[in-house]
Amino acid sequence: SRGSKQDEHAVQGHTLSTPSVSRMTEEEPTLIRDPFEPPPQTGKKVFGIDFAPLKLPLERRLQTLAVAAWIYTFFLMGPLGLVFFLYLFFFTNYGFLAVLYLAYFLYDKDICNRGGRRSKWVRDWGLWKHYCNYFPIYLVKTAELDPRRNYLFGSHPHGVLCSGAFGCFATEGVQFSQVFPDITPHLLTLEGHYSFPVYRDYIMCAGACSASRDSINYLLSRPEGGHAAVLVPGGAPEALDSHPGREIRVHVNRRKGFIKMAIRNGAPLVPVFSFGETKIYDQVPNPEGSAIRKLQDTLTKILGLAPVFFVGRGIFQYTFGLVPKRHPIYVVVGTPVETVRMAHPTQEAIDETHKRYADALMDLFNKYKGVYGKKEDVLLYI
Repeated sequence: SRGSKQDEHAVQGHTLSTPSVSRMTEEEPTLIRDPFEPPPQTGKKVFGIDFAPLKLPLERRLQTLAVAAWIYTFFLMGPLGLVFFLYLFFFTNYGFLAVLYLAYFLYDKDICNRGGRRSKWVRDWGLWKHYCNYFPIYLVKTAELDPRRNYLFGSHPHGVLCSGAFGCFATEGVQFSQVFPDITPHLLTLEGHYSFPVYRDYIMCAGACSASRDSINYLLSRPEGGHAAVLVPGGAPEALDSHPGREIRVHVNRRKGFIKMAIRNGAPLVPVFSFGETKIYDQVPNPEGSAIRKLQDTLTKILGLAPVFFVGRGIFQYTFGLVPKRHPIYVVVGTPVETVRMAHPTQEAIDETHKRYADALMDLFNKYKGVYGKKEDVLLYI
């Protein structure tokens, strides 16, 4: 059971949260190992494909199903929603439903830039507990946040699909609301996601908002405070550098737009690092200068999305597929980096704040890589 004594883990001054574990302690830091991963099990190998054993606990089956539902929803719900309404309009007698949804969509189009439309019911789905248990995902708190203020979280690294950030900030699978009471997280995604019928409503229910300038400024300027805009600054280019290994690449050096927005609103910047995020997928080798990387870079500029050629596992086999591999992800939320409010930030102020943020992120990584990752891991800024 995930609620047993052996499931409790803690490090000094932290809250470490899993779906059933969230507590403070004064114990010395210890190396965290995944307590939920059972002993290695071998299935049957057929034509080089490693199939999962037939006898697996129901909980593990549910975990795999939850992650598979998430990944296929991400790729298919948007296009299928669009096809569904086109079909309704052109090939059925219910075209008026498509027209009504179009009217609603046009009226509601900008809501993704004005805080979205979150649903506690959706965020509390049991599905997300299974999703977070699959890896498993842990939320690690290292500092208190003042609910009277708004914050801009910088989540690193992007990984292939931001799996750790999704579990922590777009669901209650790791009990974010208990770890950070009175703080409302908003995971920011590309504005293009909100152009797909049904899918846009679904992801907004999770608390997601657009990553546009207007959206971030809206969240950071809320007078009531208690909002955390969670941005993944590395974006699509960083996803292309997501490879398992000791070297973790994050795109920080030229990312200063979010720094400017934080200064403009006087919002503290909070570095967040997801240890293990780059371990859950393999990716086709794409070194800088290679033909495949040039193609990916070109498509990224055109589409705004990274055409990552990644390899995971399947639902019933471990050799290939879209489902991520099981590997613990520790999402460590660092100490806020203060900013000085300026209506028109100077380049000097932006550069100085950017340096403090980059230093804080590097310090966070170096301080906890021996606890949640490997001591020999290296963080490389791009």
